Amino acid sequence: MNRILALICIVLLLSVTGCVTTGGKSKAEKQQAILSMKNDVLTELYKIKPDVKSQISNSPGYAVFSNANVYVVFASFGGGYGVVKNNRTGKHTYMNMGEVGIGLGIGVKDFRGVFVFHNAETLNRFVEHGWAFGGQADAAAKASDKGGAVGGEITIDNITIYQITEAGLAIQATIKGTKYWKDDSLN
Repeated sequence: MNRILALICIVLLLSVTGCVTTGGKSKAEKQQAILSMKNDVLTELYKIKPDVKSQISNSPGYAVFSNANVYVVFASFGGGYGVVKNNRTGKHTYMNMGEVGIGLGIGVKDFRGVFVFHNAETLNRFVEHGWAFGGQADAAAKASDKGGAVGGEITIDNITIYQITEAGLAIQATIKGTKYWKDDSLN
């Protein structure tokens, strides 16, 4: 039974790794892939919640991340990449993310997160320190345009976070730690 569980974990982890690559080989190609992901996610979010467009344009800045998670009984693991845009300066900061959690869950989920920063101090703190800790409970069963996902919107510490599930089959309730950090190879 332990071998089967270990094999499932490895397969799920390899699946997640395939979901979080930026594509491209050069620095410029990787940056362009991330900016394309950002634009696609924002277009999708604006279709779902049109009022977010003015919220983002009037904010000091925002971030868009692509994230994939694996939930295996009592543990969850995830990783991804994204970009923070400072609306005041126009500067993009490319970042990575990693998550580890404990709780109950099973499945794999590929989702996008949009963070809207409500003040410059919070934006700068996120770029420079990038740590978040929190809990999550959701259910997702989605492939392409089929299925549904419960995600949502939450405001914490002057940041509004929107989550869009791209694909996956997961049910989970976890306490997790998430670390965001600058990608030195892309900045």
